[in-house]
Amino acid sequence: MRKLALTVLALVSLVLTACGSSGTSEESKTITVGTSPGPYSELFLDHIVPILEEDGFQIEVVEFSDLRSADVALQEGAVDVNVDQHTAYMENFNAEADADLTAITPIPTVPTGLYSSSKDSVEEIEKGDKVAIPDDASNTARALLLLEKSGWITLDESVEAMSSTTSDIVENPYELDIIEMSSAQIPRSLDDLDYGVIPGSMLYAAGMSSNDSLLNEDILPHLVLHAVVDGKNSETDWAKAIVAAYQSDAFLEKMDQVNADNYWFIPDELK
Repeated sequence: MRKLALTVLALVSLVLTACGSSGTSEESKTITVGTSPGPYSELFLDHIVPILEEDGFQIEVVEFSDLRSADVALQEGAVDVNVDQHTAYMENFNAEADADLTAITPIPTVPTGLYSSSKDSVEEIEKGDKVAIPDDASNTARALLLLEKSGWITLDESVEAMSSTTSDIVENPYELDIIEMSSAQIPRSLDDLDYGVIPGSMLYAAGMSSNDSLLNEDILPHLVLHAVVDGKNSETDWAKAIVAAYQSDAFLEKMDQVNADNYWFIPDELK
């Protein structure tokens, strides 16, 4: 029944698209959000939607099992906004899909971290240890930067940091077996690994705690999560309302309540 309901909802969105999605959204004050598994969509639904509804907007939700599908729907106009990606991922998608997705505001972000089910610190690294990292381009690069921060590898300085791949490792003194796999698979595979680099959204989906991180990344500007729309909609009233909601006192008060353990990194633009 759940699959049927989602299918119907997706079809409704496509019908709206055929009638002119972005125009319809602004005129009727309806915002269609594409959600993906993880904390960012939940944060939007729990704390941003009530603010938008108070401003007179109606929210429709289309669920996706992965972010790429959500981005394709955003590009095609089937949804208006998603909140599950950083600008590095968005820019990679734009380049691959000839899209014009545009970030409209930074949002609270869960840092990528280094985790292990068998080791208690980065100092316990041993020769030949198996280390899993995400296999999508932007998260591969940030994982390699985290391994470099740990002192385990050295990357080629002539390569732009967020373009780094495993072929750009110039020093690997521990002869680590670096395994690229789906981000969602890494938490499930920790028992078969020595270490794993896990993005915040996957950590949340796996029910793990950020308090168990052995080392967190330094969040660079292009790794902060953003609310993202199609470029042609970036100046619409509803897009501006989303920005205002994230920057509102009401939202910051909610974040103070849910961020007691510093799970979230709060961008300066929202403070």
